[in-house]
Amino acid sequence: MVEKQDILLVGVGGQGTILASDILGEVALQMGLDVKKTDTLGMAQRGGSVTSHLRIGEKVWAPLISLAEADIIVAFEKLEAVRWAHFIKPQGLVIINDLAIPPLSISLGTHQYPGDEEILGIFKQRTNKIHLVSGSKHAGDIGDVRTLNIFMLGLLSTALPFHIDNQLWEKSIAAFIPKKIVDLNMRAFNTGREVAESVNI
Repeated sequence: MVEKQDILLVGVGGQGTILASDILGEVALQMGLDVKKTDTLGMAQRGGSVTSHLRIGEKVWAPLISLAEADIIVAFEKLEAVRWAHFIKPQGLVIINDLAIPPLSISLGTHQYPGDEEILGIFKQRTNKIHLVSGSKHAGDIGDVRTLNIFMLGLLSTALPFHIDNQLWEKSIAAFIPKKIVDLNMRAFNTGREVAESVNI
């Protein structure tokens, strides 16, 4: 039996959050697992909140993750992590990209962007498995900050409770990514795996 995993990916428009969840869903399907998935996009194509609920297991009946039942939250932006903190289950895993994209309310001065200590403190009430990772910097160092989503997918891949062959990851990434940038994205994915191992994700 494969252990069921409820995974919540969150970010803002333009970060490739849903593409990352599509690739993970394809990997699970290729493994013969049941996958249920639902996505929500904010009003703005770029800058609005984006969430993807992904449930994987031998048999999954519904796509939505219930409150306090997400095994893993992967956040591409820090404030989006906070918005969805109440979904992480006790001692679930949280991976947060160290990136702040202030929404309009903060830009206008009506609200204040939370500091890292406040963000981590919110999650520490629920779990001690929290990783704040410089994903955008790593993606930029690879050569294109747009590979952030695949880098984050690499981080996530090491935390799943079932083994997935690297060739299956490459096949699934290639199914969604233009051929000319597959190699670049595989570098991002493998860098994510390396970083995850270095910080014990």
